[in-house]
Amino acid sequence: MVPAAFLTFRLHGTIPAATGRELAAELRQAREAGTDHQRAQKQFFARFDAVLDRAPIGAGYFANEKMAEVLAGEIMMLEETGFTVHGFAILPNHAHIVLHLPASSNLSFAKAIDLLHLRTGTACRRLVRPKLPPEAEFWQVGWFNYEVQDEAELTRVLAYVRGNARQAGLPARFQEWPYVSE
Repeated sequence: MVPAAFLTFRLHGTIPAATGRELAAELRQAREAGTDHQRAQKQFFARFDAVLDRAPIGAGYFANEKMAEVLAGEIMMLEETGFTVHGFAILPNHAHIVLHLPASSNLSFAKAIDLLHLRTGTACRRLVRPKLPPEAEFWQVGWFNYEVQDEAELTRVLAYVRGNARQAGLPARFQEWPYVSE
C-alpha cells in the first residue's frame, strides 16, 4: 500500500514569522548544497515540528476536546472519500496524519486537504466565537507533506506520530486521549 503521505498542518500563527523564514532558508541552503531531497525534508521537518511542539506562540485550540473531536471526525471522513488513514495525532496547535490515496482514485489530494481545512475551520470557529474574529485565519495556509518511501519508513513514521505528544512533553491526557490513533 506504500507510498503513503505524512502530513502536518498547523493553526495560523503558531510559528513566529522569523522562525518560519529561518527554517525555509535552512531548507533552501540544504538543497543548494546538494543534500539529498529526502534527507533535507526530514531535517526540515524535525526542526519545524520541534518549534510546534514547544508552542511558543499562537492558538492551542485542539487542547479543547470538542475542537479535537471535530478534526478527528473530519480526518476519519477522509476514509469515506477513498483515502486510507493509517494514523493521526492531534496536538494543541497542530495535527499529523499518515494517509494513502490509491492511484486508481480520481480524487485530488490537495483538494481533499483544502476541504478538510475548510470544514474544520468553519466548525471550530463556531466553537471559539467570539474569541476569534470572523476575519481571522484559523489554519495556516498549506501543510508539510512528506512522501513515505516504504513499509519500514511507514512503521517509523507511525511510531513517531503515536509518540509525538509524549516526546513533546505534553501531559498524560494528550498521550492517552482518543485523538491519537492506534
